[in-house]
Amino acid sequence: MRIAFVGLPLAALLLARDGHTIVWAGLCRRGAIGTRRLTKLLGEERVAIVPDLAESARAIRAAEPDLVVSWFWTKNVPRAVREAAPLGAIGVHPSLLPRHRGPDPTFWAIDAGDRETGVTAHVLDDDYDTGAILGQRRLAIDPEWSAWRLAKRLDRPSLALLRETALAYARGEPPAPRAQDEALATDAPAPEDELLEIRWSEPAAAIARRVRAASPWPGAFTEIAGAVVTLTRVRTTSDVPRALEPGEACVRGDGVAIVRAGDGGVELLAGRIDDDERELDADALAELVRASAR
Repeated sequence: MRIAFVGLPLAALLLARDGHTIVWAGLCRRGAIGTRRLTKLLGEERVAIVPDLAESARAIRAAEPDLVVSWFWTKNVPRAVREAAPLGAIGVHPSLLPRHRGPDPTFWAIDAGDRETGVTAHVLDDDYDTGAILGQRRLAIDPEWSAWRLAKRLDRPSLALLRETALAYARGEPPAPRAQDEALATDAPAPEDELLEIRWSEPAAAIARRVRAASPWPGAFTEIAGAVVTLTRVRTTSDVPRALEPGEACVRGDGVAIVRAGDGGVELLAGRIDDDERELDADALAELVRASAR
């Protein structure tokens, strides 16, 4: 089958290994792993780095693909590109659609306290992540995972589902599409600073999820001793002095800094100060808390 591909090159290389012909590839990131191999395989004239897809629609049509395939292309694929192939366009999204539609589903899956997530193969449509579902695979979320680790855990099932779905199209047996239930839809936009600033009046478990969801980047942040500190690892605890008010901190006898939250405490285990690119371990965070009390 002839495929026009958009996204990260690893998926295009695997589709080529499965016997498909990649007739055009638009890559979403400069220097992405696999770019050189893909360019060598296809030739420079068939690989575009961070292209404007609307402007590339004519070239994609000229390549005469049977199917357009997207993997980690984080923008909407224009209708002119989707209609360039007689079989249409498909992609795989790292959530169980219609839950967490948008560019940052791993953040929202962890932040919401979801026990499981997964990947969804779907038809690409005018609106982002709204097309009919072609297949799904589920994954339990380890309560210790950061968003980065969750994203890496989703890579393998995502690629497997993408290849499985493309092969079904090549056999002339595409999966039966199933419309998404709009009543179950939630959005997953990139989190803004207002959301990432820690509110210590919230429950400790919610704060810990927020830190994991934003870790390592962009990170959930707070102010300690006049410095803006991005926290990358914390732990909830019930061992917190009752005299502290939410947002107040101390250093326990074991040397761990702890902040009072709405219903317990949060231990500060790792973070950074972005302004001077300083990485902070638990001892460094404890020293900052001591400095704030002076």
